[in-house]
Amino acid sequence: QVQFVESGGGLVQPGGSLRLACVSSGFALADYVVAWFRQAPGKGREGLECISGYDESTNWADSVKDRFTVSRDTAKNTVYLQMNDLKPEDTGVYYCARGYVCVRSGMYDAWGQGTQVTVSS
Repeated sequence: QVQFVESGGGLVQPGGSLRLACVSSGFALADYVVAWFRQAPGKGREGLECISGYDESTNWADSVKDRFTVSRDTAKNTVYLQMNDLKPEDTGVYYCARGYVCVRSGMYDAWGQGTQVTVSS
């Protein structure tokens, strides 16, 4: 069964950091790209970062560029999203998803359950 389990969300003050983890099972992580998306309250889903099976990362959102970094540990079947200098506008539910190519509008056929990130003082 293809599955993602996300963790690492929580409440953090502005300027703080969090590292989200997305643990996969049921498929070979190295054969797919994994992307991170978020959905802020009252807004649509936004693509943030993507990483290929060759560890090539792609940034899709200028708002997180130079603050968020995607990485993967294939041996642990895990993809991470390191988030630094968090801002209140980063608040939302963060999802990881499996795809075939790092294209923001591409097909992502397996999603995690989401993890809540709240940035507030």
